[in-house]
Amino acid sequence: MQNNLLTTLSVKSLKQAVAIRERIDGLQRDLDRISGAQTESAKNRAPRRKKSKMSAAARAKISAAAKERWAKFRAQKAKK
Repeated sequence: MQNNLLTTLSVKSLKQAVAIRERIDGLQRDLDRISGAQTESAKNRAPRRKKSKMSAAARAKISAAAKERWAKFRAQKAKK
């Protein structure tokens, strides 16, 4: 029955109906976000991984290796 209703509406009425539907959908998304409800796409996504933390010793080791690489690069560049 709804298809018959849509065929009898004017273009102006159809545009109004689409605009109202878009507003309703936007308000529904806002309400879901405020209330903390998950959308279907959010439910289907893989869970986020926790951010891994690197120890200070590991950061220092990586930093020292990078400094060594750059020193080697600069020494090669100076020879040329």
